[in-house]
Amino acid sequence: MNMQLDPIDRRILRLLQRDASVSHDDLGAQVGLSRNACWRRVRALEQAGFIKKRVVLIDPDQVGLGLTVFLMIRTDRHGPDWLDQFAKATRDIPEILGAYRMTGDLDYLVRVRVADVAAYDTLYQKLIRRVEMADCSASFVMEELKETTELPL
Repeated sequence: MNMQLDPIDRRILRLLQRDASVSHDDLGAQVGLSRNACWRRVRALEQAGFIKKRVVLIDPDQVGLGLTVFLMIRTDRHGPDWLDQFAKATRDIPEILGAYRMTGDLDYLVRVRVADVAAYDTLYQKLIRRVEMADCSASFVMEELKETTELPL
């Protein structure tokens, strides 16, 4: 479905990014639509793929996952078999929150959430057993200055 976003759609998306639990009544009131008209807009945004899913954001410290680690990975293998193996490993390990193929000196950047350095080491051992890498270095986040899921619309 090819849908163009108008200003109301953008306002709806901005508001839903901040709180996806808002009722259609409240959302409609904030964007100047009736509840039903708002519901139809949200449904159309979902069907067009603008809204991928609705989630709850959990405080990582509250669930004992206070350490963010970025892995910088270099590989000397760039074939589809290696990439499939690496992609599967990153999908299968729940502590891996994001994995990105990069340009420049770095081949892959991986974002991890774990309890502590010992938990990171366990994850690292699990990953290197599954995937051969030329080099893997880690940086531990000392302070989180900004973390958001909101896209600038």
